[in-house]
Parts: sequence; structure tokens; C-alpha cells
Amino acid sequence: MKFILGTKQNMSQVFDEDGNVHPVTVISASPVTVTDIKSAEGKDGYSAVQVGYGEKSLNKMNKAERGHLGKKLGVKARGFKYLREFRVNDEPVLNIGDSVDLSAFTEGEKVTVSAISKGKGFQGVIKRHGFHGGPRSHGQKHSERAPGSIGAGGRQGVMKNMRMAGRMGSDRVTIKNLELVKIDKDNNLVLISGAVPGRRGTLVEIYN
Repeated sequence: MKFILGTKQNMSQVFDEDGNVHPVTVISASPVTVTDIKSAEGKDGYSAVQVGYGEKSLNKMNKAERGHLGKKLGVKARGFKYLREFRVNDEPVLNIGDSVDLSAFTEGEKVTVSAISKGKGFQGVIKRHGFHGGPRSHGQKHSERAPGSIGAGGRQGVMKNMRMAGRMGSDRVTIKNLELVKIDKDNNLVLISGAVPGRRGTLVEIYN
């Protein structure tokens, strides 16, 4: 399994050999450091690789985080802004302290991307669920975007999973089969086809 972490930068476009334009998302994917190895035979009960990404002062980390990194990586361990795990099917060939960079990927390869989508706050049913709203005539004065009737209610209460207004966004979104259009190993940049969830600066998980 291949994996790496990065942060979303911006969207751009590239041209292929035939002159066709393709939208891409630019991801800054600096090398990640392996901070822990978990095995199915160990106390964790599953196989995974934990990696650290981003810089963070050890003084801004709590005792548990400093103890975890110090015990695994040694006394001179540095702090990481993010720690993420990737499940693996077999025993990983990596060791604690190893570095993983973009050299593990190739251009044209299909990957899966996961990130936290943009938070949109409290939204109504039209924006959140795609309701059409009420008619624009025949006595409708202030209820064009109202949800309308919510049914019998079921025991005089609102039934579960009823589509209503509420907080929207800030969800973990996973998109499969995105193509790695271009990899710039010198600048630690990767161009992924299409749009990637999140705002600028969002942590992005890239794996396959």
C-alpha cells in the first residue's frame, strides 16, 4: 500500500498533448515520518502504519504526545502537527523513523483521496438537501424556501433521519480513482485530477 499526507494549495489547469485542458488540484506533499508500526499480533490487534506530518514545537504538545514520539523516535524526536494511520493488509516493510515521499508514486496512477470538506454552517433544506421550495405565487409570501410539512411525526415527535435544516459540511469525504497528473518531487508538489475536498490548507490523505 502506498500513502502520503499533504495540504491542499489551490486549483489549476494543465494541457495534454492534444491541447485539451484538465482541471487539477495542487497538493503540497512533504515527506512524512513513520512514527509507529502496529501489527495484528500485537496489543492493537490490527496492522497499520502511523505517520507524522507537519512541523510542531514539542513545547506545544502534551505529555502523552511527547512521550509517544520520544519513546518511538528517541530523545531528539521532533513534534508533528498531524498524526495519521493507514491500515495495511500485510506486515509493513517500513521501520519507525523511515521517511516516505512522493517517489513511491508514479504519474498516471489512480489514487484515493480523503479530506474534511468545507464547513458551511447552519443551512436550510434547499441548500442542504436540494429541496425545490414552495411556489412563487398563489399567496406564498414568506415561505418560498420553507421545508413544508414534515409528515405525521410518529408518536407526536420528529422521526429520525428527517431531512431538515442544520449544520452542513465539515464531513470526511473520500473520492476514489483520481489520477496523479503530475508529480514535482523537487518542490514536493503533486497535481491531482479534478477537485479535492476542503479549503486551502486542509490536510489531505493520498493512498491506494
